[in-house]
Amino acid sequence: MKNILEVRDLSLSINGKNILKNINMEVWEGYVHAIVGPNGAGKSTLASAIMGLEGYQHHTGNIYFKGKEISKLGIDERARMGITFGWQEPARYEGLLIKDFLKASARNKSNDFIFKQLERVGLDPDDYANRAVDKTLSGGERKKVELASILAMDPDLVLLDEPDSGIDVETLDKIFEIIKEQKKNKRTIVLITHSLAVLTQSDHAFVFCNGEILMKAETKKVIPYFKNKCLPCKHKNIPDEKGVRVE
Repeated sequence: MKNILEVRDLSLSINGKNILKNINMEVWEGYVHAIVGPNGAGKSTLASAIMGLEGYQHHTGNIYFKGKEISKLGIDERARMGITFGWQEPARYEGLLIKDFLKASARNKSNDFIFKQLERVGLDPDDYANRAVDKTLSGGERKKVELASILAMDPDLVLLDEPDSGIDVETLDKIFEIIKEQKKNKRTIVLITHSLAVLTQSDHAFVFCNGEILMKAETKKVIPYFKNKCLPCKHKNIPDEKGVRVE
């Protein structure tokens, strides 16, 4: 299996607190991976560091994308290389039309192409193309718009942070359809989640706790631990060694 992303000895502290501790991981090209663990485990922080978001670039260690070290590159440069980040809470852009939002990152700027991406996520272009990316959209609608934007960009690596957050079952099913479609197209997806339903969409998973990776395994080996909501762990808050919650 070929690695599209490698993280080597990555540690990150924010405001004097150690958030990530010597993270080492390989993300295989063309697979769906999951990063699971409790709130505060460091999952989203790792994704932010990989994307190069402001405030997350002062880590130690290395990040390699397609064999190139990218730690010193800005978010725009990483995006041009083929990495994108789907937010847990998609941003609003007052006054910016949805079609223009999609065109900003799309490889093909034509209306036909943009409208097709809206249709792929279940949004009628006649109803949505000229609406603004603002508070008039529901959480599910904004998730779909962001997903359409990712499809228009056609990145090689997609980081999706809590894709099931604040959405209905119909929207989640649509996201799962897109994940399967992207895998068939040999795209790589990393799902950041504490949801069993989202975890089961993956081929391989990393279990995080307290800024460290506790387990790396194919998904079916992670599910039993996930259902029990704990893993064997030496976390200082679990003196009886019963484990750490994964929720």
